[in-house]
Amino acid sequence: MVSNYVLPILIFVLLVFATIKKTKPYNSFVEGAKDSISLVMDIFAYIVAVFIFIEIFDASGLCDYLTTALSPVFNFLGVPTELTKLTILKPFSGSGGLAILQNIFDTYGVDSYISRCASVILASSDTVFYVSTVYFSKTSVKKLGIAIPVALCATVLSVVLSCLFCRIM
Repeated sequence: MVSNYVLPILIFVLLVFATIKKTKPYNSFVEGAKDSISLVMDIFAYIVAVFIFIEIFDASGLCDYLTTALSPVFNFLGVPTELTKLTILKPFSGSGGLAILQNIFDTYGVDSYISRCASVILASSDTVFYVSTVYFSKTSVKKLGIAIPVALCATVLSVVLSCLFCRIM
């Protein structure tokens, strides 16, 4: 398969480019690795805060309450009630979304409409709060302003479109 050769070709091209530019690729790699350690140390507290918030959100029952409250809204938008919890949890936790997806597969089967929608939803949206935490912790921008509301609106739009496309196809 061609895909087996993509990574070796990229590495070869990188080495050729480094030779042409007269740089030392190994030294550049080591410098990048050193910088990554400081990056991890800088964002560690932010990531821990997000993970703690996710656990509190789920353990407190707030996630279940929001699922019940928002189900009629999502139903109106064409999203099955069974996918409301996935829609709410996905912006917070990718692994939580995977756990819900597995539960949906076990309950409805992998070929059902609900399972197809859940798969597309999981693939078409991202963990908004985690990505925002990592990105904004390393930039000079500290006021998130409208970034998170726009990302959440995009997530809801992707959920609605996912269900629409799964219904059409």
